[in-house]
Amino acid sequence: MKYYIIAGEASGDLHGAGLMRALRSCDPQAVFRYWGGEKMAAEGGTLAGDYREGAVMGVKEVLGKAGRFLHRLSVCKTDIAAWAPDAVILIDYPGFNLRIARFASRIGIKVFWYIAPKVWATREGRVRKLRRWVNRLFVIFPFEKDYFSRHGIDASYVGNPLVDITGRDTAVDETASPYIALLPGSRRMEVSRTMPVFLELEKKMASSPLKDYRLVVAAADSLDDAVYEEYLSGSSMELVRGDTYSVLKNAAAAVIDSGTASLEAALLSVPQVVVYAMDPLSYRLARLMLKTKYISLANIILDKPVFEELIQQDCNAARILAVLEKLVNDEDCRSAMLEDYASLRRQLGEGGAAERAASEMVSCLKATIEE
Repeated sequence: MKYYIIAGEASGDLHGAGLMRALRSCDPQAVFRYWGGEKMAAEGGTLAGDYREGAVMGVKEVLGKAGRFLHRLSVCKTDIAAWAPDAVILIDYPGFNLRIARFASRIGIKVFWYIAPKVWATREGRVRKLRRWVNRLFVIFPFEKDYFSRHGIDASYVGNPLVDITGRDTAVDETASPYIALLPGSRRMEVSRTMPVFLELEKKMASSPLKDYRLVVAAADSLDDAVYEEYLSGSSMELVRGDTYSVLKNAAAAVIDSGTASLEAALLSVPQVVVYAMDPLSYRLARLMLKTKYISLANIILDKPVFEELIQQDCNAARILAVLEKLVNDEDCRSAMLEDYASLRRQLGEGGAAERAASEMVSCLKATIEE
């Protein structure tokens, strides 16, 4: 069968690749066309669009690139109609994918959504659109099944794909000198806000109890080295590309721009502090829409501040350094965080999310054909 898959971010590219492998296992005749990145490209098929050309967030950033967004949307719709897949599979990325869901549904193509939009956190009005345009919703957090059920959607809980991904063997270098991992985000705008703070952190660490710790920046696959080099000139920070999990696994602690990476760090048992900053207008609007007490998935799932979230004006070098000193030197703090991480892993359950989702998708399509 023919599968058209759309991932709009680095995390979607990662999960899309896993789903493609699982679909091919369930359907050896599977043919793929997709919007994604390098990880999906490694699985074969035909790349129709690169997610890195359209990843933006924040009101100003989105408005500034509205023309490009609409063009990509038009190109994608035309491509779907011409290729006529058996199913369109959407991975997160709701701003774009909701519009594609409506289009595909209206022209009679099955729509599956893998990794549902986080409508329980913000913009709950999108639930009715999911109910109207999506044939099957596949969710990755245990509480989501009950949430969507209350809104009239019989979603399938398949487990969390990060359990599999972070559970793979990751090299541990016990001889490496101690360091702090820095993950400044996967978008250019995020990096532009976090890297100056990290540079200030480097200066403050030089005269702190952490003066012997190196700073290692994990580069996002979605960004070129030049994005980081503009900040790293004259700095002793190290830039590492293509090995984020090893960077995290070997770190004494991590400073992470909020997102999927924070959950990955928790599953890898890395003590962390989450930081986040955006333009004031976008932040005010986001706070009005946000329905959760926290912005980080681990904190949301466990409904407690497992680790600190330093947002907007609190995202500064002095606050980050104070938290890092505690994470590195306070054994009770570290132990409590690691216990919470263990609880998180238990809640997320066993691996096999992509395989379960793929099996149900293929079964659904075969049943439709047989009708």
